[in-house]
Amino acid sequence: MIPDVSKGLSWLKAHPNILKGINRGIERETLRINLDGRLAQTIHPKFFGSPLTHNWITTDFAETLLEFITPVYQDIDKMLVFLRDIHRYVARFLVEERMWPFSMPCTIDDVEHIQLAQYGNSNLGKMKTLYRRGLKNRYGSLMQIISGVHYNFSLPLNFWQQWENIKDDESSKIIISNGYLRLIRNYYRFGWIIPYLFGSSPAICSSFLQEREIKLPFERNKYGTYWLPYATSLRLSDLGYASKVQSSLNITFNSLESYLSILKEAIKTPLKKYVIMGTKDLKGNWLQLNTNILQIENELYSPIRPKRISLLGETPLEALLRGGIEYIEIRSLDINPFSAIGVNADQLRFIDLFLIWCTIADNKEMTVDELLCIRKNWNRVVLEGRKPGQIITIGCNATEYMLVDVGKALFIDLRKSAEILDKHQGDTQYQRICDKLVMLFDNPDLTNSARILQLLKKNSMTNIGLAFAQQYHQQLSTEQPEIITIDNFNKQVNKSLIAQQTLELNDQIDFDNYLVKY
Repeated sequence: MIPDVSKGLSWLKAHPNILKGINRGIERETLRINLDGRLAQTIHPKFFGSPLTHNWITTDFAETLLEFITPVYQDIDKMLVFLRDIHRYVARFLVEERMWPFSMPCTIDDVEHIQLAQYGNSNLGKMKTLYRRGLKNRYGSLMQIISGVHYNFSLPLNFWQQWENIKDDESSKIIISNGYLRLIRNYYRFGWIIPYLFGSSPAICSSFLQEREIKLPFERNKYGTYWLPYATSLRLSDLGYASKVQSSLNITFNSLESYLSILKEAIKTPLKKYVIMGTKDLKGNWLQLNTNILQIENELYSPIRPKRISLLGETPLEALLRGGIEYIEIRSLDINPFSAIGVNADQLRFIDLFLIWCTIADNKEMTVDELLCIRKNWNRVVLEGRKPGQIITIGCNATEYMLVDVGKALFIDLRKSAEILDKHQGDTQYQRICDKLVMLFDNPDLTNSARILQLLKKNSMTNIGLAFAQQYHQQLSTEQPEIITIDNFNKQVNKSLIAQQTLELNDQIDFDNYLVKY
């Protein structure tokens, strides 16, 4: 039913300190809204600094789509305190606005009111905005303002050296990359457990349907709330962050070489409908960076990404080619509406356990046929994950199993990993989380998606969202920072503004030539 992990568990038990030094980071997105629950029309506040160069506070697709970024931490609780400090700082300045607590957008009266994120007059800043214009023209603005939480995770070097028996630095790049790719393949196979447990977007506001034709059997109430009764994460469905064009790339993550080759080909291969669109309109205004399947690497939508920190002037693809995979980015987490900061420690500790399991469990290469079956599993879970009797197919033969049985079998292994981690840390946190979450398979009404849907069925997303947003605003705006002082924030704001100005002054070529060079 699930891969054998006995060898890996025995090895972990014999090396209890091997997981010391796991690195983690969080990126949390949230829309700024007005006090009536509609999308704010203001530009990114100046007192947050430059979104181009600020280390902690930036924007994603739109001027109103905030993104908060933590530094790398080895302590989950301290990382979440840092994230909360960012929220505390922002809340103090949002006097007439609030932070939207859901992944799916608030009420949008007119999609043309969604203003693209602006990053100043440097060539880099202009390119970032143009990339977003390309996303708007390719996929529509509504899709691009869906929010999520990204979790960055890397295992310590000592783990890889011992687990893979690495003898020299020359071979470590390939060996460690292959290890992360095995993690990714198992994540694809069983990662649907994350939207099952933590998915929090079973419903949408009626305004989200204005740009598209929908065939899903939605139920609705008089307040304009649409939902699927057993959905867990519409954000991860075809209605949310998805691209049929990108799905056809059929990335199987069997080797770093093949992954980079497919990515490189997608970045340089024109697609007919994007060619027809062109890069500029009749007035000479830019429409997209280029006419290729992907404008840049970041356009690839996937529930998990292999990553490496880029050097100055280096693209993500070039970074991976140079040094191999350094960490992975989990992109399957909805905003948790029951947390003031969109995520909690229980979620992250579970993901830690799951990613460790993905690493040490038996693994084989993925075929395209298996990839197609995996996509069907994810689609079942995000649209009907809580449906009684829901099935999951496993393996190339697509053998059917009850989702509940697979989930419980997985938790048997996860709890064994939890015992090892807890013994090392001298507490029972990981075991407690396993005992708490495994109950969600017998009682899906305890999942985030079921809990939030009970509220949304009886009201509008606007009213429920505003109630949460106001509650969290009151909490955060009155709390004192614990790690980042107000002086620290002010220094980072000034530093970011100076850095943006320096970039703008140092540009030596015009924008068109900059794009050609890039």
